[in-house]
Amino acid sequence: MGIKISDNYAMSETFSADNFREICDKLGDLDEDLAVIIKEHGYPPMWTRPNTYETLVHIILEQQVSLASALAALKKLQEKTIALTPENILKLSDEELKACYVSRQKMIYLRGLALALVEKRLELDVLGSLPDNEVRSQLTALKGIGNWTTDIYLMFVLQRADIFPIGDLAAVNALKRAKKLVRETPRENLLEVAAFWKPYRTVATMILWHHYLSSPFRSYALYPK
Repeated sequence: MGIKISDNYAMSETFSADNFREICDKLGDLDEDLAVIIKEHGYPPMWTRPNTYETLVHIILEQQVSLASALAALKKLQEKTIALTPENILKLSDEELKACYVSRQKMIYLRGLALALVEKRLELDVLGSLPDNEVRSQLTALKGIGNWTTDIYLMFVLQRADIFPIGDLAAVNALKRAKKLVRETPRENLLEVAAFWKPYRTVATMILWHHYLSSPFRSYALYPK
């Protein structure tokens, strides 16, 4: 089936390995700056993660730190718990979590999420069948999960096609560079530029991240907050 870029799209439209490069090509046809990135660096990876508690833990750990720091903490938690599940996280003391490089604030977030899953106030399997705005509503109701964390979950886990993570410094900086925009460009203007890529802003963002990671102007963590 061909891909048509239009404002008339389902809120929960997804992408997959079967159509990812086709969408990249369509975006390249639509936007010369994205086409240049693809020409210079090739197609971006289709970043995905499984729909698990561990994945959400990983995303929370990535808030406001470097990818390397978050991964180090994740590995420590994996070693400590063997299976990084809600039940096992709830068994760990503050001291044990601290030894895994988890800050006191993020201890609260990880335990709150774990408790919500154990008590079935949040069910990850159900989120996949919900529209984007409902997924966002359920996740952001939990302490420590904001719009950026939800954006990454929607993009990487549920593979929702039309998300632009305006809170992500890497995506924003890559957009400014690709479009030759000044550093002080207002948020509203950036969102207007990104709106041009509807209904495939997620894939456009992955092209921007690919640009960011493939070019020497990297100066921020990929997932800063």
